[in-house]
Amino acid sequence: MLEDLKSKRVLVTGSSTGMGAAVAKAFAARGARVIVHYNSSAGEAEAIVRDIRNAGGEAHALQADVSRSAAAAQLVEDSVAKLGGLDVLINNAGAMIKRSPLQEIDDDLYDRVLDTNIRSVVMTSKAALPYLSRAEGGGVIINTSSIAARNGGGPGAGLYAGAKAFVLNITRNMAKELAPNNIRVNGVSPGVIMTPFHERFSSPDWIETQRKTIPMARIGTPEDAVGVFLFLASNAMSGYINGQTIELNGGQYMP
Repeated sequence: MLEDLKSKRVLVTGSSTGMGAAVAKAFAARGARVIVHYNSSAGEAEAIVRDIRNAGGEAHALQADVSRSAAAAQLVEDSVAKLGGLDVLINNAGAMIKRSPLQEIDDDLYDRVLDTNIRSVVMTSKAALPYLSRAEGGGVIINTSSIAARNGGGPGAGLYAGAKAFVLNITRNMAKELAPNNIRVNGVSPGVIMTPFHERFSSPDWIETQRKTIPMARIGTPEDAVGVFLFLASNAMSGYINGQTIELNGGQYMP
């Protein structure tokens, strides 16, 4: 049922490490042509591209700071130049930047968190619209939100949680607005997935506390995430699904 992903032109933002890297590899393994995007992790992105090419797939690494509107638009143009068009956009780039309680938030942190997690989604999607609207069989946008959008996030994660709640809700609006352009828009809301994100921002004690609240009794892996992205990108599997955000958390949160 995933045969329709073959030869699809896919841009995955934030795909040099963690969940994004696993998703990029999974699309390439099914014959998609993939852009591996990175901001500062050039070596990691090139390693993902090598892995994909060594397995017989097609991938290209492109750098951009998608928290900046012009850079996000240029990333789309560079991706189209490499692939000849665009069928699927996965807005996966995001970061907490740092944990900060409300009384310590300043303008710089506010701007960095919102630009990284919100501006990147809005402006990359905007730039991609002319190409996605011409995609054979319809274009697809998948936005990565977070369980933090549902539960408010952990200590010092208020800005990040709020930004991801924005992503969750604008996914609904985009789905309604872009349906006449033959573009489906859905989201994925990961729970605790062991990636460099949590290695950087979460202590082992916090991770263990979270694990105990998960009915499946384990922390997720990047590979746990790939199936839902493939499903939502496939018109054969999810062609009538639009405006939905799928929770990916082992049962930790059940809306």
